[in-house]
Amino acid sequence: MTDGRPCKVCNFTRQKSYGVVVPSLDELKKKGCEFLGVNQTDPVSVVLEGDGTIVEDQAYFLCLPFNTKFMLLHDKETWVPARKIDGGTAWMARESVLLDADAVDSSILAAPWWNLALQLKQDLASIILMSEGDLQSLVDAPCSELASALGFQEKKTEELQETLQRVLDRREEERQSKELLQLYLKAVEKEDRQQEDASTPSQHGAGGVDLPDGMEVDSASGFMSRTLMVLKGKTSPETRLSTEDLQVVVSRGLEAMQQVLGWDIARTTTLLQACEAELSTRLKQIRAMQSISSTQQDGSRQEESAAMATQGSS
Repeated sequence: MTDGRPCKVCNFTRQKSYGVVVPSLDELKKKGCEFLGVNQTDPVSVVLEGDGTIVEDQAYFLCLPFNTKFMLLHDKETWVPARKIDGGTAWMARESVLLDADAVDSSILAAPWWNLALQLKQDLASIILMSEGDLQSLVDAPCSELASALGFQEKKTEELQETLQRVLDRREEERQSKELLQLYLKAVEKEDRQQEDASTPSQHGAGGVDLPDGMEVDSASGFMSRTLMVLKGKTSPETRLSTEDLQVVVSRGLEAMQQVLGWDIARTTTLLQACEAELSTRLKQIRAMQSISSTQQDGSRQEESAAMATQGSS
């Protein structure tokens, strides 16, 4: 039987650390769980406390020097480097930054923002690698608990959460700008297509209406079936309709809409007003984009004219 090897084992917060003598990696997991209060039936992983190297191989375990310090991780726990503080300030860190694992509610340890907070405590620059979901978790975290995890004052933590919210808002604005540009390009493409159709005989049958594949027109109302489904939706249906559909809805008027949807006049009026407001906003945005495009084209033509005039005079 392999002789026992003296080593140390700690939890992921490094607040609990024990010395054990074990002959194997499996025995280290077993005793470590016992001392650290982890259910032995739960899956755990062993890493080197110093650099987070995962230890899974028995032969590698036996090659490590005596008194190597290991960290046991379970559930969603992750290794983070230890925060080193010089000399006389160590007691301050112990009081204001590090948490006693026994005093931390298990529900907090399981919260999705907990490990993110530990990463930020070690390196605030890691925030640039976080996804929008991670940032939203930190914004939604209770301010007092997040402050304790980060070792910040609550005022500073509030400012951090406000900054993260501004980052999320800026990303949302960028996304909306891209959608607006796509809407403008579609409008330009449609306008070009309409001009081409106007110069050629209609080939689409009665009324000259070309319906997308899979779209059916409700014979009673004249609306596309998809439009009716969206209008009867519960959450801001006007934002999910195309500009063309909005124009149709607004042009039909209150009475026609009320008959089609079977709603009372108040509910129908509210929906119609929301559709009108959405359509107005989109048309303003499209006109603004068209104005920018027209200005750029005029500028290009003026430059070309000036260049031709210069060549003619020479």
